Amino acid sequence: MKFTCEKPLLLGAILTASRAAVAKSPIPLLEGLLLEAEDDNVKITGYDLKTGIVTNVSAEVEKPGGIVLNARLLSEIIRKMPGQYVTISVSSGYVAQISSEMSDFEVLGSPTSDYPELPAVDEQDTMQIKESILKKMISQTIFAVSDNESRPIHTGALFETENNELTIVAVDGYRLALRRESLENTEVPELSFVVPGTALSEVERIVSDKDGSLTIKLGSKHIIFTVNDTLLISRRLEGDFLNYKNSLPQQAKYKLKVEKDELIAAVERVSLIISDKLKSPVRCVFSEGVVKLHSVSALGKASDECVISGNGDELEIGFNDKYLLEALKAAPADDVNLDLNSSVTPCIISPADDSDNFLYMILPVRLKAYEG
Repeated sequence: MKFTCEKPLLLGAILTASRAAVAKSPIPLLEGLLLEAEDDNVKITGYDLKTGIVTNVSAEVEKPGGIVLNARLLSEIIRKMPGQYVTISVSSGYVAQISSEMSDFEVLGSPTSDYPELPAVDEQDTMQIKESILKKMISQTIFAVSDNESRPIHTGALFETENNELTIVAVDGYRLALRRESLENTEVPELSFVVPGTALSEVERIVSDKDGSLTIKLGSKHIIFTVNDTLLISRRLEGDFLNYKNSLPQQAKYKLKVEKDELIAAVERVSLIISDKLKSPVRCVFSEGVVKLHSVSALGKASDECVISGNGDELEIGFNDKYLLEALKAAPADDVNLDLNSSVTPCIISPADDSDNFLYMILPVRLKAYEG
């Protein structure tokens, strides 16, 4: 194998595929990248046996072939190369020579036959969505994906399609995040599948803020996200996802409206004396036209206020500051509704214009007697 490629293009492709390589593994090949050169293209693959990323880059291929090279070492070598172009050639014994201008490295690799094969996907259904939209939908829900392996199905996000709309839902036992957007193609069947949160994190990094289309292909056990010259393949999570529709309160005794950024600022201020070591809920008292916020920890006490529209009849409810802030910051609207019923029932955050493109549910924290 021998090819020459522009350094920035090659480095970008290596870094993208490296996201699916294992940093440290008892199987050294999983720490590597599979490089395959053919025609005017180099295909680079990273695979950790759960998620695989394949990306392609244009190159001048003098001799087709392939090799497996350590991902971390390869990326560092390419990054430090001085020239605009990098040449990689493989000699007998699977030794890769990497050169650019006066710099030259010889790195021992492994044969391509030893690298694990990506799973074959029996493509069943396909949908398209804009990159920028999917990126936002993932970033605005992934924080609520569970990291509790005792419920593996909730370590992923639910994708549902209905009436030409895509809904993404994440739950972790304390909160729920939901985002909904229209799809580009109008013939998408009703689908329901769960994508691992780790795979979604990589998809979020791969896709851009541009309006280009991304294709999602669904198989019986795997799912493929394809954007430009890069595809990510991941297994689907199996099991019964939470019936979120039945988990949402159907009515709200108190429906309050608030300017999101104002409430975020107030919560952030009273949270300054709260930390991972000094955990304490943010105590909210919803009155006529105002919500009063309080917090107490070993560092001291803090209080603040935020203007709201509506009357909460002095309802007092406690929230985990992190959960409340993450939901508010994710909400794609300037003004939001807070739907409340009691101090022990969930708070629902939804669009103030009563649309249904997002919804966040946060369970309250039981409050102790307030000191001072």
